[in-house]
Amino acid sequence: MSQITETLIPTTHDLGQFKVRRVLPAKARSMVGPFIFVDQFGPAQLDLGSGMDVRPHPHINLATVTWLFEGAIDHRDSIGSFSTIRPGQVNLMTAGKGIVHSERSPEEERRAGPKLYGMQTWLALPDGREEIDPAFEAMKDLPVIEDGRAKAVVIMGELWGERAATTTYADTIYAEIVLEAGGAIPIEDEADERAVMLVGGEAELDGHKLEKFALNVLQPGRDMTLESKSGGRVMLLGGEAFETQRHAWWNFVSSSRDRIQQAKEDWREGRFADVPGDSEERIPLPDGAPKTVTYP
Repeated sequence: MSQITETLIPTTHDLGQFKVRRVLPAKARSMVGPFIFVDQFGPAQLDLGSGMDVRPHPHINLATVTWLFEGAIDHRDSIGSFSTIRPGQVNLMTAGKGIVHSERSPEEERRAGPKLYGMQTWLALPDGREEIDPAFEAMKDLPVIEDGRAKAVVIMGELWGERAATTTYADTIYAEIVLEAGGAIPIEDEADERAVMLVGGEAELDGHKLEKFALNVLQPGRDMTLESKSGGRVMLLGGEAFETQRHAWWNFVSSSRDRIQQAKEDWREGRFADVPGDSEERIPLPDGAPKTVTYP
């Protein structure tokens, strides 16, 4: 029996100075647990004076999770939050009934030549909680599990007997695993759905070599061992399987197509709130079918 039930190959968007690899949603599969959108970007070294500039744009009925391996990003949103995201800190922005945010490289990063390397994921909110109030949190004090040549940071949920304080709306697991040469760590079978992505170096799962940036959906109900001969970085994600379908269009996710249509009209007509400190420009509503790319 294979330990991997499905391997999803990302669509790569070359944005000039860096690449974004989108693996969810895919034609073959739309979600793994509550994760409905998974982007990996970098590693990249941008030119001096340049930077990432994601202009203000809206979200509904989801939560965004930003996790960096290198670099820094300034986050601003329409409920007045400001945070500079750095490695080791998870930013969770809950859109709920509606929020607008921007993501830009800090000025000090632009002067030095920004580095960009990390993950941007979206979590669908569960039934009955899609229209909760928008919220934001930045968590730095996350559980770290170290065992010889293996280190794991629990970003969300409970893994290896440690629980992150990050808010979860559905059962969620999310972790960064760094293996030194010869390092190994068990992958537990607690979640309904799980997947791993190799984002650096090399790694194997029960002897199965992982392809870099592919999302490997794991066999449910089975313990496995992740190991690396020369060192690697792997993301583990998943959680409870949703019983009801979620629809996605541009930056909007919802169980209701009508709700997405309403969000389109609200953004087109300027009914979303502005982002304090970043209200001079915004990403317009796409004409036709969007690519769901919110990067510059």
